[in-house]
Amino acid sequence: MAPVPVPGWRRALRPAVPGLALGAGWGLAVLLLPAGQPATAWAAEGAASAPASIAPATAEELAELAARRLLVPVEGVAPAALRDTFKEARDAGARPHDAIDIPAPHGTPVLAVEDGQLVKLFTSVPGGLTVYQFDPSGRWAYYYAHLDRYAEGIREGMALQRGQVIGFVGSTGNASPDAPHLHFAIFRLRPEQQWWRGEAVNPYPVLTPGPGRP
Repeated sequence: MAPVPVPGWRRALRPAVPGLALGAGWGLAVLLLPAGQPATAWAAEGAASAPASIAPATAEELAELAARRLLVPVEGVAPAALRDTFKEARDAGARPHDAIDIPAPHGTPVLAVEDGQLVKLFTSVPGGLTVYQFDPSGRWAYYYAHLDRYAEGIREGMALQRGQVIGFVGSTGNASPDAPHLHFAIFRLRPEQQWWRGEAVNPYPVLTPGPGRP
């Protein structure tokens, strides 16, 4: 069986549950451990070794990203309504969330936060229907998960425009059917620009960068 690509975030991987396809809610398809510890992530189609960790994003990089004033990726949700869940524990404290959840009714349009390229449509047990988007510079990736369905015409490799509908809020994957939401993450890409590998950063201060933002 072919190995499944696994993201290499700021911490190495630890063994996950055998036979489980990985995705949102597991740190963009992983369970996380302190850097430097050898580990393997299991998936339904095989396993892949953890890549080396990468340096965290700098304050200057994060400031530049925040200055873009990215859209809140759920239609009708204002920045003031967001809640910072990036460091919240998941799986009884076994891992950090490394993303934010944006609650909204089923079928609410999910929007591209800025221009870029749709690089991957991916389905997993935890994440359900997901989208990976690269920014125009190829330095950042945006991850949208638990989608109910994709927007008509969405395909890998296409150019995306800021505010374009890419899908609709749902509760696919490991999301509760009674709590539809968008799981949204940002990660800084490695030089290889691999969609499954990067350094997670907190979307909350990026989407709410300053006072007076509507």
